[in-house]
Amino acid sequence: MGLNRRNKNSAEFSMASLTDIIFLLLIFFMLTSNFVDTQPFELPKSDSKTVAPTSVIVSISKAGEHRIDNEVVPQESLERALLPKIRVEAEKDPNYTITIVAEVGTPFESVLNVMKIAGKFKVKAIIATQPTS
Repeated sequence: MGLNRRNKNSAEFSMASLTDIIFLLLIFFMLTSNFVDTQPFELPKSDSKTVAPTSVIVSISKAGEHRIDNEVVPQESLERALLPKIRVEAEKDPNYTITIVAEVGTPFESVLNVMKIAGKFKVKAIIATQPTS
């Protein structure tokens, strides 16, 4: 009397390991992402959909206050304050970009001054805008 035993392979898939991997990926991307922190200004409107990289943010208010990454800097020492950041980072990153966040009504001379500093250091400068509705 011979009994045949069948070895049946299980077709189950454990989802526990998949959720662990997704959770770890979520933590990784949250820790490595850059958060752009800008002043609550009313920005000029534009219909451009381009998203440009941001390396350093220069904020200019209507009153003429300049900030580099939320740190108040007098206009006269703006170039001196940007120099160490640009010198260290621009050598590593060829797409180093100065983002100019200028409030609506800011004199264009202030924006032009920051653009000249960017040109002097041979880095890119962009002006932040908000999309038109």
